[in-house]
Amino acid sequence: FTADQQMKSLSSVLPFYQGFHGEKGGSKNCYGANGAYMYVKVPVGTLVKEDGKVVADLTQHGEEYVAAYGGAGGKGNRFFLSNENRAPTSFTPGEPGQERVLHLELKTTAHAGLVGFPNAGKSSLLRAISNAKPAVAAYPFTTLKPHVGIVHYQDYEQVAVADIPGLIKGAHQNKGLGMAFLRHIERCGFLLYVVDLSVSQPWIQLQDLKYELEQYKKGLSERPCVVIANKIDLAQSRINLPLLKEQIDDRVIALSALTGDNLEELLLHLRELYDTYVKTEQSLGQSPVKW
Repeated sequence: FTADQQMKSLSSVLPFYQGFHGEKGGSKNCYGANGAYMYVKVPVGTLVKEDGKVVADLTQHGEEYVAAYGGAGGKGNRFFLSNENRAPTSFTPGEPGQERVLHLELKTTAHAGLVGFPNAGKSSLLRAISNAKPAVAAYPFTTLKPHVGIVHYQDYEQVAVADIPGLIKGAHQNKGLGMAFLRHIERCGFLLYVVDLSVSQPWIQLQDLKYELEQYKKGLSERPCVVIANKIDLAQSRINLPLLKEQIDDRVIALSALTGDNLEELLLHLRELYDTYVKTEQSLGQSPVKW
């Protein structure tokens, strides 16, 4: 398997691949050729599992994992040369390749993850700031799989933002979409918490979201973040905004994904979070994810 950033899903990967056998040996000291290479392209962020255990985690473009070894070539007649047999005619056939059953799992690799309860407005927000077109509707779990939108900046930098299926209380116990949601958050360098500012005590949403992340993986809720107070176009939201800011320490950006109010502030801060992420990765000697 080879990780390729041009691949965005596992839909093109076939359920069965057959490599090449080694060729038989021959006369004139000819060894048979080994089985030829076969490359299967997979998206960056692909996990390779065998018997439920992770055997490879392909997180960088160009990274490779040998899924199965091809057959070795056969031995030529010279291999059988001895004092008793000065003109051997024997050879061995090529060997069959290795057989394995592997499972592939894709964890979305994006710079930022939109985290929020169903109907907080994550899909609408992603549509507003990027080229992604996730489904938008007024009922829970409209988004059943991750969508990645690309935010383009004038200096040609691209920030990938993932709209990941909304979670509910108890998601770390696999309730609702559970693990199908949470496993994608692990790959995100920073988080955008989206809360519905129009509901009573919107800061409770943030507390619950961070609790679910922390229960799933310790330290996950401590990643760099910003709180997006959505639906500022509603009257109740304007009343709740100062109350929300009093209750939390994180930076709050109030906006409306529906009307586009204050999206510019989010885009500017998103770039700040991205630049900090890049510098942090480089300081650790790692390559930041590029789109």
